[in-house]
Amino acid sequence: MSVTPPETTTQQPEKEAHLDELPSEVEMSLFDHLEELRMRIFYALIGIVLGVIGCFIVVKPLVRVLEVPAQGVKFLQLAPGEFFFVSIKVAGYSGILLASPWILYQIVQFVLPGLTRRERRLLAPVVLGSSVLFFAGLAFAYVALIPAALNFFISYGGDVVEQSWSIDRYFEFVLLLMFSTGLAFQIPIVQLILGFLGIVSSDLMAAGWRYVVLGAVVMGAILTPSTDPLTQSLLAGAVLGLYFGGIGMVKLIGK
Repeated sequence: MSVTPPETTTQQPEKEAHLDELPSEVEMSLFDHLEELRMRIFYALIGIVLGVIGCFIVVKPLVRVLEVPAQGVKFLQLAPGEFFFVSIKVAGYSGILLASPWILYQIVQFVLPGLTRRERRLLAPVVLGSSVLFFAGLAFAYVALIPAALNFFISYGGDVVEQSWSIDRYFEFVLLLMFSTGLAFQIPIVQLILGFLGIVSSDLMAAGWRYVVLGAVVMGAILTPSTDPLTQSLLAGAVLGLYFGGIGMVKLIGK
């Protein structure tokens, strides 16, 4: 008498295989992919150019907003046209930031046909979470890191030198710190991707906490353009909080 094996023994592998399949879409050649990439880059550049032009029109209010953390400091234009080039720099960073949703859309449209059903389930939370964390990093740098660094420098030399700063150097400091902090805030997204794909488990992430603490300190020293310990400690603390929060997210999805 033959015995039919239970159906449950094959259901799970079949389900996993189904999730790893590519959706039925038109197959593209290498040249078609290159043409698609060229088109997406072109569309993204159009969005960036429009964003930069729009931000350049209102660049003076943007400059005033970025000057707010440096209360009591007098800004100087040390060379002809220095403020003009600063305006271009501020408009460039702000325009890229303004066009970032459009850039992300173009990236998603390019990679979407090559993703499996399983990978597509991860796409929406990754894009949304990455955007939210990047803007949270910008806000954290503007509200906490920049004022802490500036207060340290002002209080350290306030009784010896007059606080008159080059406007170009100031905005290099502010823009670099804000964007580097926004990038550092992407750590939980990287952890989520690694955990979802089964590359690294949450237990393994937690086991390497000593190396993470060392890496956070090094990252704080590298990413902050200032040399004061307060700013570096704030950024390192934020990186550690994000890392352990990422471990909780990976554990939450059961990976």
